[in-house]
Amino acid sequence: MPELDGKVAIVTGAGRLRGIGRAAAVGLARLGANVVVTGTGRSPENYPQYEKDAGWSDIESTAEQVRAEGTRALPLVVDVTNRGHVQTMVDRTLQEFGRVDILMNNAAYARGADRTPILDLDPDMFQKVMDVKVTGTYLCTAAVLRALVDQGEGGKIVNVSSGAGKRGSANTLAYNAANFAIVGMTQSMAKELGPQGINVNCVCPGAVDTFRMDDLDRGERWEQMAQNTPIGRNGTDDEVGGLMVYLCTEAASWITGQSININGGTIMEH
Repeated sequence: MPELDGKVAIVTGAGRLRGIGRAAAVGLARLGANVVVTGTGRSPENYPQYEKDAGWSDIESTAEQVRAEGTRALPLVVDVTNRGHVQTMVDRTLQEFGRVDILMNNAAYARGADRTPILDLDPDMFQKVMDVKVTGTYLCTAAVLRALVDQGEGGKIVNVSSGAGKRGSANTLAYNAANFAIVGMTQSMAKELGPQGINVNCVCPGAVDTFRMDDLDRGERWEQMAQNTPIGRNGTDDEVGGLMVYLCTEAASWITGQSININGGTIMEH
């Protein structure tokens, strides 16, 4: 019997063909979990060309990949910054599956306009990055936590930060602020929830071949990122998703409060 058989997971930000959320959702299903797949409900006209070519359909397609592993999926359009949306997400999960065991806080604001000098950074853009990453993680965690406490059987929470949550860079103020916050929130959650049998950890990816890197066109800068790693290449969504899934297994039951680098060695410090 698969290790996560009968478990129920919620994965936010899981509607992209090239995405950590999709990879984590499918990885959880492979171990037997039923998965609630959330996304923003993107318009098909805004899909990148490779998604159009593949006949991709956002969270519905991720749900199909989950079902192909032999488990159940519930695709939901969710704005993680909206408290009502988040509570509805948890309510629908409990109605459909009767329980929830795992939360993966993966939703983030798309990179681009936030990568700018401080004096050029629009305050509304700064707030949007913080709202999706930080407030979204808080709202989703609080809503799921109520169910975990009621169940009284522990659980797993996996947050997604970045190497930018460990090391600051110029022209990335909003992104650094949001991701450093996730590292601190992970530690706070782990301290508070450990006595209730809830493990809380975080993954901090480096350059990963997902939709978030589409603006680089996989050109010279992309190759330079690869060359900056001791391993000599950038990562894949399946590699990061695999680590996230591992943190939900019994083998990781004594790991909590950690923000784990997965970056080919570009950042080695804690």
